[in-house]
Amino acid sequence: MDVGIQEARESEMEVVRNLVRFYVYDLSEWMGWDCLESGLYGGCDDLQQYWGMPPERERNVWPREWHGHPFLLRVDGGLAGFALIRRLNDADPPCFEVGEFFVARKFRRRGVGKHVAWALFDRFRGDWVVRELPANAPAQAFWRRVISEYTGGAYTEGIEELEYCLENMVTQRFNSVGRTGLERT
Repeated sequence: MDVGIQEARESEMEVVRNLVRFYVYDLSEWMGWDCLESGLYGGCDDLQQYWGMPPERERNVWPREWHGHPFLLRVDGGLAGFALIRRLNDADPPCFEVGEFFVARKFRRRGVGKHVAWALFDRFRGDWVVRELPANAPAQAFWRRVISEYTGGAYTEGIEELEYCLENMVTQRFNSVGRTGLERT
């Protein structure tokens, strides 16, 4: 199985937007979100900012120091999901956040998510923040396992309140400097 991670070009934003609807659909199982009258699930209000464009809604404007990094995920050449990473500052070391992360159901429990996460942790060296909705127990279990294996258990976890989110989030924090996750697979 060949897992690929490619930076999503601006021309591929619509592909990511379409995949986001599957992501939101999956989250609705845990969050109780309803399908819109259009027959579609909602999207990601800040998606355009991952390409440096203004958001659809003024209330979702990122702080000036944030920078987006959108990725498409492929398995054996076929589309398999997306990862949206944000750089939260210009400090040294920088701090990165997993904004959104989605692997299509067909590819779950096959090591794709772990491979992608570790590759991104290795690519963006610095401090990391990963957050999950409190009701999304499967995501919490996934990220705890992936981060614990990547760091050898050297991470912290807590509950954090976010200004831009309506809920407190389960949060893991760690540093990827000096780690080489993919060499340990």
